[in-house]
Amino acid sequence: MNNSNWTSMSHFVLLGMSTHPEEQIPLFLLFLLMYTINISGNFAIISLIVSASCLHTPMYIFLSNLALADICFTSTTVPKMLQNIFSPTKVISYMGCLAQTYFFICFAAMENFLLAAMAYDRYLAICHPFHHPMILTRMLCVWIIAVCHILSHLHALLHTFFMGRLIFCADNRIPHFFCDLYPLMKLSCSSTHLNTLMIHTEGVIVINGALAFIIASYTCIISTVLQIPSAKGKWRTFSTCGSHLTVVAIFYGTLTWVYFRPLSSYSVTTGRIVTVMYTVVTPMLNPFIYSLRNEDVKGAFRKQISRIQATFFR
Repeated sequence: MNNSNWTSMSHFVLLGMSTHPEEQIPLFLLFLLMYTINISGNFAIISLIVSASCLHTPMYIFLSNLALADICFTSTTVPKMLQNIFSPTKVISYMGCLAQTYFFICFAAMENFLLAAMAYDRYLAICHPFHHPMILTRMLCVWIIAVCHILSHLHALLHTFFMGRLIFCADNRIPHFFCDLYPLMKLSCSSTHLNTLMIHTEGVIVINGALAFIIASYTCIISTVLQIPSAKGKWRTFSTCGSHLTVVAIFYGTLTWVYFRPLSSYSVTTGRIVTVMYTVVTPMLNPFIYSLRNEDVKGAFRKQISRIQATFFR
């Protein structure tokens, strides 16, 4: 198979979540609502952290970057999907498809690394509270975030490079709402062995490495918390970690289900539904999970509301 077979195909067709016309409007309204909640909720978290001086700590610096990554993560896929629902062609160019794949992988990896950084912050705050401010300084936070960006882009570049080497023949219809790795690999008429190998080696190291770090951090945290004599103290400490653990469980559970399995066993229909969980639902829920279960965020929010009310009714 030579590369001349590719020159006649300059685009793909994204079939979306459903091909049934009667489901298009409900799907459009549902995803538009979730996208609006995601953008407004995460933007509110960022604005609150920037404006409230009491939230200028490592935990909330990481949280604001996670909120920004969530906005970018969802914006990589959902706007194009909303456009395609009412588009007669549902076309995305080849380069546009690769760009979407690149940024999707990049921001997914960014969330992965930031969740690990937040676990490290919780570990220091609970297991080494007196050394926490001296170890995790603002400058170190900046360096950690910079490393997260660099690693995320390198990770995305690697997988996009291997995707760009694939040859596609007659069928250019992707049964998905964005250019995901496995649906694209299913369409290829060239060998996807290297792509699958990279997902199951480098991908596993990146994702499971961060997950193992999170598990190790929380093992130490749980061990420390169990030594607290007061039941109220234990509950207060666990409650500060509960929101983070909820996000970790949803994100890694769905991510592992979709990608860390053989290509032959990948189901497009199931993969499409599960993918929605970590690409749309989890970023939408993150602001609520971190605000409703976090006294610092709720306190800062009440102060901001009081200031706004005082300004308007002065």
